[in-house]
Amino acid sequence: MTLPRSPPMRPSADMTETVLSFHQVTQRYGRLTALDGIDLAIPAGAIYGFLGPNGAGKTTAIRCAMGLLRPQSGRIRIGGHDLARSRRQALASVGAVIETPALFPNLTGRENLDVSRRLLGIAPALIDRALELVDMREAADRRVGQYSLGMKQRMGLARALLAEPKLLILDEPTNGLDPAGIRDMRALIRALPERTGATIFMSSHLLSEIEQLASHVGLLQKGRVLFDGTLEDLSRQQTPRLILTAGPPEQVAPVLHAAGFADPIREGDRFILTDPVAITPERAAALNAALHDAGCQVSELRLERADLETTFMTLTGHGEEAA
Repeated sequence: MTLPRSPPMRPSADMTETVLSFHQVTQRYGRLTALDGIDLAIPAGAIYGFLGPNGAGKTTAIRCAMGLLRPQSGRIRIGGHDLARSRRQALASVGAVIETPALFPNLTGRENLDVSRRLLGIAPALIDRALELVDMREAADRRVGQYSLGMKQRMGLARALLAEPKLLILDEPTNGLDPAGIRDMRALIRALPERTGATIFMSSHLLSEIEQLASHVGLLQKGRVLFDGTLEDLSRQQTPRLILTAGPPEQVAPVLHAAGFADPIREGDRFILTDPVAITPERAAALNAALHDAGCQVSELRLERADLETTFMTLTGHGEEAA
């Protein structure tokens, strides 16, 4: 890939416009409630990671957002348009890649895009723009049947970008790709908001992908929203901890108690320290000095914040598994 590997975009002060929103959306299948009055707000310019265990309702929410399902109650707005009342205007600004793209294998990549271009009634010049965005110009005149899975994914993404959408919906965009393909797709997705102005709403079961890409996260569990906000805000919900390796243990314990860490988790000469009040770098430095003054030998002292996987497992009720 030739795209720049810039860091994930983080929310800024001007990220106030909401491109996609769910307001008390409920969807039932008989006695099963797939979506239970959910509220979500996807801000303009964001890479929004949509997470949840299997059966949480993610696919149902995506189908509702694309107009493939009409919820029993609530409303969905895309770009300021009510999806139920102004379906055509709302979906005109949406591009999507759902699972493996359906392409004509006997046509070239360019010919596949031209078919979609004619159906959309847009200018031929937008084909080259879309190919450039996904780094597929050199392979555009090869038959799609000769493409690798990663190339098919990128061609599907090019088709979704043809009409210059304001909202790009991606369902498991790295599913089935090898490590190199995942890396390339990650770089591509990361660059798209700046290069196209599109907001990205993507679901994934790969938490590491969301952690590296997303500026915002929505977490769904049993059809209900557990969290909707920035990745930083989600991380702050978990108490940071100190990882300490020091000895001798009989000298370490009194120092920890005096510093306010009454119930450390101990594994030999390794201690895991938590405190619901605050663990700051300054407090860690003070603890290190106190241990040194007490004659303890410190070989490790680091401040650790919960990663997305730990936070996800905790919020979905699997805290012991995360630990």
